[in-house]
Amino acid sequence: MSQPEYPLEQVTLIKQKKLDEAEKVLKERKLVLDKEKDKLVTLEKDRDTVKKHRDEKLQQLREKLDEGTTSDKIQQMRLYLKEVDEKLKLRETKVKDQKKVVDAAEKKVEEARQDMLKRQQDMEKMRLHRKEWEKEVKILEEQKEAKEMDETGSALYSSKKRKESRTDKK
Repeated sequence: MSQPEYPLEQVTLIKQKKLDEAEKVLKERKLVLDKEKDKLVTLEKDRDTVKKHRDEKLQQLREKLDEGTTSDKIQQMRLYLKEVDEKLKLRETKVKDQKKVVDAAEKKVEEARQDMLKRQQDMEKMRLHRKEWEKEVKILEEQKEAKEMDETGSALYSSKKRKESRTDKK
């Protein structure tokens, strides 16, 4: 006897499709996160370069002050230092903004991971349900076969008895 078709086959296929989509979304979001992290590293390096340049110019200004340079040169160096400070502030702002973007991307990855885990659990539940259903179908088939065997045996016995009683009468 052939086993009947699983009644929740369509549901299983839909859940599998959703699991595949969730895995794809998680993979895409991880790629986005990696790109944003790389961008953050680049911005931090740029900021650190500007900061190092600022520190060097500040040290140079201190040395010139100790030497006793003209006030024009000192004023010029202070103006330049202000420009460098502005660049540094701008780079710091970019780094902070990028950190926010990275944090948001991490949250999206975590959401996608949670969604995928939920869908994996759903598929596991469906797999277990199917296993139980197959056991029940097998038990029902065995019971049906046993009943048919009993009926066949009873029919054979009755037929044999009738033949015996006919032969006894003759």
